[in-house]
Amino acid sequence: MRQWDNGVHRHGKDVPERMNVGDRFESVCHALTDVSFYPHAVRRIERLDTHISAVFLTGDWVYKLKKPVDFGFLDFTTLEARRRFCLQEVILNQRLSHGVYHSVVEICEEGPGRFRLGGPGEVVEVAVRMKELPEASCLRSIVLGSGSVERAVEARLASELSDLGMKLARFYAASDRSPTIDEFGEPDRIAFNMEENFEQIDPFVDDLVPRGHWELIREVSRAFFRDHQPLLLQRVAEGRIRDGHGDLRTDHIYLVDGIQIIDCIEFNNRFRYGDAALDLAFLHMDFEHLGRSDLSLLVLEAYVREAGDPELYGLLDFYAAYRAIVKLKVSCLRFAEVQDPEERASLRQEAVRYLDQACRYTIQFSRPTLWVFCGLPATGKSCLAEGLGSALSIRVLQTDQIRKGLEGKDLHEEGVVPYDTGIYRRERRNRVYAHM
Repeated sequence: MRQWDNGVHRHGKDVPERMNVGDRFESVCHALTDVSFYPHAVRRIERLDTHISAVFLTGDWVYKLKKPVDFGFLDFTTLEARRRFCLQEVILNQRLSHGVYHSVVEICEEGPGRFRLGGPGEVVEVAVRMKELPEASCLRSIVLGSGSVERAVEARLASELSDLGMKLARFYAASDRSPTIDEFGEPDRIAFNMEENFEQIDPFVDDLVPRGHWELIREVSRAFFRDHQPLLLQRVAEGRIRDGHGDLRTDHIYLVDGIQIIDCIEFNNRFRYGDAALDLAFLHMDFEHLGRSDLSLLVLEAYVREAGDPELYGLLDFYAAYRAIVKLKVSCLRFAEVQDPEERASLRQEAVRYLDQACRYTIQFSRPTLWVFCGLPATGKSCLAEGLGSALSIRVLQTDQIRKGLEGKDLHEEGVVPYDTGIYRRERRNRVYAHM
C-alpha cells in the first residue's frame, strides 16, 4: 500500500516521446496521483498495487488499471486486451454486487506526457471505475476486529455470515453451467491447474519455499487427486461445476447495503469455472488464515444446508490446500517484482504462512480417519453412518452386515437373542472386528 500526497506528483511534465509500455503505464499512474486529473471531488489519493493491477482510491470513486504484464495465465500486454478484460470485469462482478461497478473509462494523452480522463487525444489506457466501499464494512476488517466486539455485534456477524452462505448457494445454483464449463470439473483440467501452480512456484523452491515441505504438498496432492477421481466425476454429474467467482476471500466481501462481493476473476475463464467447493475452500482458507475458522464454518453450514451439498466437506481440505498454494504463488510472483526491502521481507513472511497452511491441509486430507458410530439397537447408527459416508465419499462398514455374512445368514433376517449369546457371543464379536 502506498499513500500519495495530493498535488505533489504532477502529470503535466514532458516525458520522452518514445517509451516502452511499462514506462508509459507508470506515467499514466503518475498522472492519477494528481488531484487535478479527476473531474470530480477528491478527498484523498491512495494507490494500491497487486502483481496485476494498480488501484487508485479517491474517496468516492476507485479507478483500477490492469498492468501490461504477461504471466502465462493472463496476458494484459496490449491495450485491446486490457480494455476487453476491464469490460469483462464490470459485467461479471455485477452478478454478486449492486451499484458498485460503474463503467470502463478511457485515459487519453492530450499532449506529450499530459494525460486526462476521457476527452480528446490518443487513448493510452483504460480503467474500471467503481464506487469506493467503506473499509470498515470489509469482511476482512470486521474479522480482524472481531476479537473485542460486543456479544450483540458478534451475533449479528454470525447472522450475516449465514446469509452469505445462503447467498452463495443461490448464486451457484443460478450461475452459468454448460458442457464447456463442466469440462473444468473434469480430472484432467483440475490436474492441469494443479500442476501449473507447481511449475510456476518451482523457481522459488529453496529460496522462498523449503524443498521438504514443497515435495510433501506436491506428492500428497497428486495422490489425493488420483484416489478421488470418482468423487470429482460425481461433482460434474451433479451439476456442481459453475461459472463462479474464482477469488472468493474476505477482503472481497463487504457487508454494506446488503452483501457486496467484488473482484471476481475475469482474465482467465478456467480460474473462474469450477466446482463451487473450490470457491468456498478459498474463503475457508482465508478465514483460517485470519484465525477464525469458526466463522468459516457458519458460512459453510449455511451453504450446505441451502444447496443440499454435504459432499463439499469431502473436498474441502484438498481444495483449501490448492487455494493456499495459489496465494503462495501470488506472494512469490510479487516478491520477484518488488525491490523495496521491507515489502520483500513482508512477502517472504507471507509466503511462509501460506506454505504452512497448505502443509496443514495436506496432512489433514492425507491422514486416514476412522469414524465410529456406536449405540443401542435401533438408535440410528446405520442411518447416520450411511449419511456421513455419502457426504464424505468414504466406505461404510457395518458390523451386523459383516456378522451375518460370516455366518451365512440373510442380511434382513430379524431375530432377538440374549446378550452375549448366539452370533453375538464374545468370540464371534472378535471375529467380526478382526474381519473389519
